[in-house]
Amino acid sequence: MKYTYLILISLLLFITGCNQSESNKQNDSNKIIIGISMLSMQNEFIVNISDEMQKKAKELGAELIIVDAERSPLKQIEQVESFIAQKVDVIILNPCEYEASSPAVKKALAAGIPIVNVNSATKVQPTAFVGSNDVESGRIAMKFIVEKLGGKGNIVMIQGLNGQAAQIQREQGAKEIMEQFPGLNMIAQQTAEWDRSKSMDLMQNWIQSYGSKINAVFAHNDEMGLGAVKALQDAGMKDKVIVVSIDAIADALQAVKKGDLDATVFQDARKQGAGAIETAVKIARGKQFDKEVLIPFKLLTKGDVDPYLK
Repeated sequence: MKYTYLILISLLLFITGCNQSESNKQNDSNKIIIGISMLSMQNEFIVNISDEMQKKAKELGAELIIVDAERSPLKQIEQVESFIAQKVDVIILNPCEYEASSPAVKKALAAGIPIVNVNSATKVQPTAFVGSNDVESGRIAMKFIVEKLGGKGNIVMIQGLNGQAAQIQREQGAKEIMEQFPGLNMIAQQTAEWDRSKSMDLMQNWIQSYGSKINAVFAHNDEMGLGAVKALQDAGMKDKVIVVSIDAIADALQAVKKGDLDATVFQDARKQGAGAIETAVKIARGKQFDKEVLIPFKLLTKGDVDPYLK
């Protein structure tokens, strides 16, 4: 009798274990899978966005497949095609370029997979966009230069990767402000592709060409702003030239605090990354979502940076 009882208990435990296993499988199958293609994991700001997406996904119980497009729109399109083949629930795209990355959005939508653009825009409208108005960041940066120069002087502009939405829009915003001040002259503008060392090389060339004629530098991101600062310091010119850039990465905040970089325009990587995941999860669960989530920029000068330092 005791032996029969033990057999019954074993059978019950086995059945319960099987049911739990089946339940776990069902739970796994219900997990939201999000495919994410990032512009470049060599860029600190983009890495910050990615880190925040992973934190938020863990909190909301979503699984992420994150890949690096390495600044290649063609690679980004291939990555989105792979996500489509894997039948992910939602795709998040951090576009390499405004036009060249648009086919990736088009392919996702044609396959019936929602796609959320984060940080940067494409010509083809996605299901939703989470980021900031880059035109406004250009305006903020140029207004700071206008104030420091009293509306008169020569400016050089170090552009981001040509064709990317941030490059196009930050330039647009800056030039909108410049048009209001005839005393401001743009004596040179060129891309340094968001890269610190390329920006330093470019600034060295401009110093040789224009020398003391340069009164201010507007760099489309902090990496390039810091490259310009280093070139100016090496030439003994930094105390005579205003430099402002965008993003408020850790190095830039420290440079502003030390007085090396005159200002940075804060762009909230945390809110962009977390917001993209929150939007993607809402879409996957069939809940209401905002088609556009715009997070404001903020100018930071020496007296403002302490709360933003980690």
